[in-house]
Amino acid sequence: MRECISIHAGQAGVQIGTTCWGLYCLEQPDGQMPSDKTIGGGDDSFNTFFSETGAGKHVPRAVFVDLEPTVIDEVHTGTYHQLFHPEQLITGKEDAASNYARGHYTIGKEIIDLVLDRIWKLTNLVPYPCIHFPLATYASVISAEKAYHEQLSVAEITNACFEPANQMVKCDPRHGKYMACCLLYHSDVVPKDVSAAIATIKTKRTIQFVDWCPTGFKVGINYQPPTVVPGEDLAKVQRAVCMLSNTTAIAEAWAPLDHKFDLMYILLKERASKKARSTKNVTKVLLLQGSLFCSKH
Repeated sequence: MRECISIHAGQAGVQIGTTCWGLYCLEQPDGQMPSDKTIGGGDDSFNTFFSETGAGKHVPRAVFVDLEPTVIDEVHTGTYHQLFHPEQLITGKEDAASNYARGHYTIGKEIIDLVLDRIWKLTNLVPYPCIHFPLATYASVISAEKAYHEQLSVAEITNACFEPANQMVKCDPRHGKYMACCLLYHSDVVPKDVSAAIATIKTKRTIQFVDWCPTGFKVGINYQPPTVVPGEDLAKVQRAVCMLSNTTAIAEAWAPLDHKFDLMYILLKERASKKARSTKNVTKVLLLQGSLFCSKH
């Protein structure tokens, strides 16, 4: 289902938005559905404009922003003060006094980051930006001879996912920062061991995460043991994990291709320049020959 987010800016925008949401919520001004309605069931088309909390309260997907606090203060104290999320009502300390430069370059610039933060949270961009080039890792990849002498724990296979040797793309994750990690475990793995392994990963200095997404882990557990192709060199292990991660280190994989593209672009540009000069010289020769022919006759 698509989600619509409303952004109401300025005195007029806030007042129009308040009136509009008042019409939406004439029957439930506090955002609570009647007791005879099942939470999350039946016709949930209103979730396009509202987000539902665990307690059954419906909060508008809206952001109100104004440099001058008076108008939004009326929302805080009005009939629908229980409807809106307090952090989605953003105000400054003074207005721009109808001065564009004052609103654009000084006062308005001070709250733009706060407004964007609330919008990103409403759009559920976790993390931001979206994953464009995920890095795939699988552990453990070991031979049958080695597996006979080893028994890898959850912590060991989790740590192995952050080693370059187990990656499907050639790059060093220690040269970048992680934005998000999705881990899928197979076989006898319990959430307690996974949480302990992730906590250990976060304490390592060689594995860095961006500061704006410190909890960028998603975990899934499949209790079926991993399978292997019969007769192959890979061993059948007791447990395994596959990880998809979003890391800035993936840039290393694209660097050679980027360099080759630059070389190709320069080469084609030089060829085009030589061709243009050659065409220009041929034109000059033809014009010179034509002028000589005309002078003889």
